[in-house]
Amino acid sequence: MGYSSLTKEIRNGSNSGKKVKKNEMKEMKCQKRTRIIIKSRFAANILKYGKGKHMKQLTEKQKEQIEVLLKEMTIEEKLGQMNQISPSIVGGFDVSFEELIEMMTDGRISKEEFGRMMAGAKQDYHDDVNRAGGLSSVLISDPEVANQLQKIAVEETRLGIPLLFGFDVIHGFRTVVPIALAEAGTFEMDLIEKTGRIAAKESRAVGIAWHFAPMVDISRDARWGRISEGPGEDPYLASAFAAARVRGLQNDEEDSNNEVAACLKHYAAYGACESGRDYNTTGMALSMLHNTYLAPFKAAVEEGAVTVMAAFNDLNGIPCTVNKYLLRDILKDMYGFEGFVVSDANAIKECVVHGIAEDETEAAAKAMAAGMDMDMGTWIYSRKLKEAVETGKADISDIDDAVRRILSIKMRLGLFDHPYVTQEQMHRYDTLPQEHIAHALETAEKSIVLLKNEGVLPLEKSANISLVGALADMPEEVLGSWAIGGRAKDCVTIYQGLQNAGAAVSYHPCCGPEGELDEAQVRMAVEAGDVIVAVVGELASMSGEASSRADISLPGRQQEMLKMLLESGKPVVALLMNGRPLALSWEKEHLPAMVECWHLGIQMGNAVAHVLFGEVNPSGKLTCTFPAVTGQCPMYYNAPKTGRPGSKSKFTSRYLDAPVEPLYPFGYGLSYTEFTYSDMDVQETKEHLQVRVLLKNTGSRDGAEVVQLYMQDVCASIVRPVKELKGFAKQYLKAGESKTVTIMLPKYQMGFYDDQARYHLEDGRFILYIGGNSKDCLSQEVYVRFEITG
Repeated sequence: MGYSSLTKEIRNGSNSGKKVKKNEMKEMKCQKRTRIIIKSRFAANILKYGKGKHMKQLTEKQKEQIEVLLKEMTIEEKLGQMNQISPSIVGGFDVSFEELIEMMTDGRISKEEFGRMMAGAKQDYHDDVNRAGGLSSVLISDPEVANQLQKIAVEETRLGIPLLFGFDVIHGFRTVVPIALAEAGTFEMDLIEKTGRIAAKESRAVGIAWHFAPMVDISRDARWGRISEGPGEDPYLASAFAAARVRGLQNDEEDSNNEVAACLKHYAAYGACESGRDYNTTGMALSMLHNTYLAPFKAAVEEGAVTVMAAFNDLNGIPCTVNKYLLRDILKDMYGFEGFVVSDANAIKECVVHGIAEDETEAAAKAMAAGMDMDMGTWIYSRKLKEAVETGKADISDIDDAVRRILSIKMRLGLFDHPYVTQEQMHRYDTLPQEHIAHALETAEKSIVLLKNEGVLPLEKSANISLVGALADMPEEVLGSWAIGGRAKDCVTIYQGLQNAGAAVSYHPCCGPEGELDEAQVRMAVEAGDVIVAVVGELASMSGEASSRADISLPGRQQEMLKMLLESGKPVVALLMNGRPLALSWEKEHLPAMVECWHLGIQMGNAVAHVLFGEVNPSGKLTCTFPAVTGQCPMYYNAPKTGRPGSKSKFTSRYLDAPVEPLYPFGYGLSYTEFTYSDMDVQETKEHLQVRVLLKNTGSRDGAEVVQLYMQDVCASIVRPVKELKGFAKQYLKAGESKTVTIMLPKYQMGFYDDQARYHLEDGRFILYIGGNSKDCLSQEVYVRFEITG
């Protein structure tokens, strides 16, 4: 497939690669637009983000083995392969294991309380069901128990099909790294890939061969708690992130036994839940769905992701769990997805609550017909699908297809050959390897975003530092949401990090996201320090699942604390520790320095200290827009153009009581040095636009800058975004050094999907922008005419 731009010279067959001149541009603006519509199946294969590595494929012998198993199976055994469960709790608990996990992750109970409850409770692993071939997958992380359950499945069932153990491993297993919202801000796909590879090794050692990750929901509303788990608001960056993480999880070139099955979630448009309220309804045009919310899923499927988790929400009135358009038409038919789809927890049963199914039997039949291959946690497939087949409500061929898909993934993971983990494997990561710790530190350092600095940073180690804020010394809080495998013993708090760096620091908890403000401690902090470092933000439980917030300003009395600190006249540095963008208009106006630290994982304290003291020059960028006030949500840089763009004029798209602009735009992030952009140049080749810019480090420190390329389609057959990220390059420069940075924009990526999922490449004017964030850019207009040449 080739695409060529037909400028005057190129149409005449000469000067391929020549720059478009201004006088030619004027003539081209008058030319008649043409439109090329590429059929959807073809379009599914042209927009590539990854390197194309895939988990090892099945041999012909393995495919034959699967077909033999299928022929041998009873319908009950087939339905067993479509059944995933968690251990049931027997005793004085009125909640399921899944609900107990949720209670821990959203902060209603601590990890210690969870451990005590588990220690005192008898857990039912459904051994009899397992022995009868009625289980396929179990949510568990205890390797000893996993081996016991696997022994029943492999040695005591009629067919000996191994179990697949799954777990929520979102941003690291034992080696917990920054939350995805922060890690994506490194703009370094090799780091993101390595995170996946380390997580896969650590979890596979305890028998977990299936990660419910990556979470690649596009998130444009900071009120939604689960924005913390994904790569942010931009489909291009999210697609690159998704592909990189899948490579890391599924493609260990040294040892395939370290690979795990990635599970893309939540398919689809979960991040667009109305008003940012978790589990809420979602509605949008199909063009928006395909251009924005499906993009990272498509990229990850192309990269070889082998499982997908359907979302809880309905999409345009049809719950994703029973949405044939999403699961069969798009995922399996258009994208050619060969793996299997699993429901989210209890989601098939919830279709009755949605009101899309009369009862559980109808819910099971609808989910099966839509393309849902495995039921998570409800037992509905096991108990209801046989009846549905016998009454003609479900098709046995759909069941066979689902089982074939599930068996193929188990086979590709090597579970038939290596179903157990050894004692040596189980304890391999009791102590984390230095390589893993070093990766956690590097990723954390590169995820930190410098938001504001009026000459306060970096700090001198010789200064007397008053460290304030309860978050500064709460080990498990550095992990962030959904870090179930993380251990407090591996965590370095900010207080510990400053001590490790040799700083002269005194610690004063003073105030946290919850609880009271200790004014006496604030006064002590002011007296003790030459400079005050205040750690403020959210508890980990304030973001993540079921943690939407209607007000995303600093919670509790933390702003009061900051006001008291500022009254001292001493410099105050705010370190933000949070899982979502926050509305910080007052803080931006009054504080001399603000650093977005997010929840950075086990090495958070050391990473923050290295940045504070200038040993590391911050290079992270924001992966989501920070609104000035909560009422601006949802707010995102790549919004569709309107007929009356927001401005100071009354009759424009704006609020009377809020600014038009965000507090901080997508892609924003300062450095301890200065970068300047100049000499933007756009040239055409047969299949690309080649964009060059001269980047210069004009400051006194070495540093790295993420050069970002954006595009605007000036006029199209549907309304297009104000601006779209189309490429990026991270460039390291020594102080005073300059370098020409080149970013290639493939012409096939300049199109869009319409409401029939047809991909358009439309001749016309495009404005290209290049700069250090989505707002501050150089720009140049070009005219492109597309031609299919083969």
